[in-house]
Amino acid sequence: MTKTRISIITGVAAAAVAVGGAAAQKTDKVVPKQQRTIALGEDEVKQLIALMDADKNGKISRQEFMKFMEAEFDRLDKDKSGELDQKELEESLIRPARPVTGK
Repeated sequence: MTKTRISIITGVAAAAVAVGGAAAQKTDKVVPKQQRTIALGEDEVKQLIALMDADKNGKISRQEFMKFMEAEFDRLDKDKSGELDQKELEESLIRPARPVTGK
């Protein structure tokens, strides 16, 4: 796997973790939209589309996204247990974009 693909996958996973964590937290504090989003650069987005866009229409469908993430899950699941354990995640390059708090 190329370094670029790993970087893009890490970005997608980090965005999912950050968005999921933000959605799960309930707070009275209003966070500006700018702080709630994680943006990928234009080059990363083009590379991500090239990796995931199976029908080459320039867009990523839910089906294309899920198929791509399923393949990445399978790649990370070294023991083929159907679950990712701590060791498998530690050996991957997937990292949250920011710390996840337990609030």
